Amino acid sequence: MTPEQNVQLWLAHLRGEFTSRDVEESLATMAEDATVCHLPTGSGASGKSQLRRYYRDHFIPSIPEDWTHTLINRLATERAIAEEARLHFHHTKRMDWFLPGVSATGKLIELDIVIFVDFRDGLMAAERIYWDQATVLRQIAV
Repeated sequence: MTPEQNVQLWLAHLRGEFTSRDVEESLATMAEDATVCHLPTGSGASGKSQLRRYYRDHFIPSIPEDWTHTLINRLATERAIAEEARLHFHHTKRMDWFLPGVSATGKLIELDIVIFVDFRDGLMAAERIYWDQATVLRQIAV
C-alpha cells in the first residue's frame, strides 16, 4: 500500500476506536493475527478473537468522553507509520489498560505518546503504543 493508503486505514481504525466506538469497525482494519501492545502497562492482545474481547470489554468502554488525540508528527511509509500525538482527557473512568488497578480520579491527564503501526497485505499487523507512565502518575498524584 502507499503511505497515503496506510494513513487512511489508520484514520479509519482511530475512528472506530474513538469516534464511533465500534469494535468491528476498528477490527476491520486489522489482519487476523494483528497485535496491539501498550508498552508501559503490557496491556493488549494478539489475534482478532482476543482483540475483539479486549476492545469490547476493556479498551473502548474505558475511553473518557473528553478524550482528544492531537497529531504532532507522522511519518508514513509503504510498511509502517510512526506517529507522535498529544492526549488530553479527564480520568473519569477506570482504565486498566492505562492505569491498572486505579479507580477514576477525575484528574486532567495530558501526555505525549508515540505509536508505531506495521502494515501487511493492506491491513494493520501490529500497533505498539509508548508513553511515559511517570508523567501520568504524577498528574493523578500517585
